[in-house]
Order: sequence, then C-alpha cells, then structure tokens
Amino acid sequence: MKPIVDVMIPTKKPKKEFLILLDRLERQSVKPNRIIMMNTGEKYLKGECSQEALLRKYTNLEIYHISENEFDHGNTRNEGIRKSKAPFFVCMTQDAVPADEYLLERLLEPLIAGKAAVSYARQLPKEDCNPVERFVKSFNYPDKSRLKSRRDLDSLGIKTFFCSNACAAYNRTIFEESGGFIRHTIFNEDMIYAAGIISSGGKIAYTAKALVCHSHNYSWQDNFRRNFDLGVSQADHPEIFGGVKSESEGVRLVRETMQYLKKTGNKRLIPSMLWGCGWKLAGYRLGKMYKKLPGWFILKCSMNRSYWQGMRER
Repeated sequence: MKPIVDVMIPTKKPKKEFLILLDRLERQSVKPNRIIMMNTGEKYLKGECSQEALLRKYTNLEIYHISENEFDHGNTRNEGIRKSKAPFFVCMTQDAVPADEYLLERLLEPLIAGKAAVSYARQLPKEDCNPVERFVKSFNYPDKSRLKSRRDLDSLGIKTFFCSNACAAYNRTIFEESGGFIRHTIFNEDMIYAAGIISSGGKIAYTAKALVCHSHNYSWQDNFRRNFDLGVSQADHPEIFGGVKSESEGVRLVRETMQYLKKTGNKRLIPSMLWGCGWKLAGYRLGKMYKKLPGWFILKCSMNRSYWQGMRER
C-alpha cells in the first residue's frame, strides 16, 4: 500500500516553471494526495497560472491566499500544513522541480522506515547554473546519503542542522509533537526545526537519491542580502547556533571552490568568486549584529522586507 502524502508549496508570482513542477508531481510513482498552495497575492495569479486555469488542470490542487505582509517563512508553512491531514507531508518551493518520477517515493523512505523525522532531497543545478553555483550545489548536496544525529555535531558543526524546505518530507506526528516550524522567522525555519529534532535526540536524513533541480545565479547584492538574513536568523537563536562551528565551513567551501575552478579551466572566475564571498561574509556579519543597526539600514540590507513590517505590527 502506497503512503499518503500531501505537498505544501508557498508561492508568489508563479510562472511556467511552477507548471512544470506541478506536472512532474502528477507523474510521481507516489502521487501527492493533495497539493496545498499558500499563495502570496491573489493578483499575481495570471494567464496559465491564474487560479481558474490551475484548478481546472490540477484536480488535487488547493489554493489559499495571503497578503504580502502576512507571509512568514515559518508561520505560512504552518498554516498550509494545518490544512493537511496526511501522515506525511512535503514542503517545496515553487522553483524546485522534481528531476524524475521517484522523488516523493525516495524522499519518504527514511520516514516510513522510522529512521528519521525529516528527509530532505538532493538539489541538482539547473542547466543555466554558473560554474561557481554548480560546485556549491555539489558541496552542499553530495551524491551520498547521510543520517545525521547529535553525534555528528563535533565533525559536522552547523551542517548537522542543515535541511532545506526547497524539498523536504516530514513525519506529521513528530512535527506536531515538536510544535512545528517556529512561528515568526526571517529565514531558516527548516534548520531551526531540524536543530530542535537533533537536540531532542532525533535524526535528520539527507536522501541523495531523491532529486530536485533547484539553483539560482544570485548577484553579489542578492547574496549579501540573503546572508544578512541568515545572520539575523542565527542572532535570534543563539540557543541553537551559538555553540556550533559555522564560519569554518564557509572557509572550506571557498578553498574547495577555488580548487574546482582551477581544475575545470575556470581560473578566471576566481576573482569574482572571492568578491562575491566577501559580500556574503559582510552580509552575514552585519546580520549577526543587526540589533545594533538603524532600521533604515536593516531594510536596505535584508532580502525579506515584509519580515520587518511584520515585526513592527507585532
């Protein structure tokens, strides 16, 4: 008997790539029971991605709308998950496309076997992915699966908590017992949840044979803002991130990226890669000290401005 699983996807201004994602979910060996779409801004659903067109084509799709100020990385996902009753659910993003028809089946295997509370997929670079980002994907998502627990903290440091809601499956019972995702967070709701599981003695599965295509060619400005938000999330949760190694992993990534660029004949890209890494580090460091910064400056640094609007409203 095949497992029952729902898929929850927050969306904003979905385009053709989202339709490819939905088409490939329909062709899975384990098909989703329901696809729950938590959409930011009803006005952004247009053309092929209009609400009418989507509901006509995908009979198991449900669409719920929120405003831009209501979106939150943690609570929006919690709201979507509460609309599901399936024993397993998968969180995805609108730009993560299943690489084959076995994504859900393979992603669920560690959960069904009782080996882990969470199982996250391997992310493959898209065709247009630049060489630096292509290597970063292989660094963060190797071809070998791994079951992570408290025993890995000394060797893996912060990567023990690494998990990605671009595509991750959850055991509902454990999720509800542990309180779900943190209600209000700028970023990192997946890692914060995974850290809680690890701290309570549970395990996180990296399932390398579950494959999605997901990558971004971010500009240095985007990487600065993204890493600023990363720093903010870590500053807000010292009980999770304060006692584990973090920046040393970044140093290893830079070193190995340089070696990769040299080996692949892309040595010319090293200066721009180092420039980008400098901005990532600057964003991260500023994010860690955001409480000392003026509000106007924070808004210029952050990728997620709606978060700060939500903070004012709270």
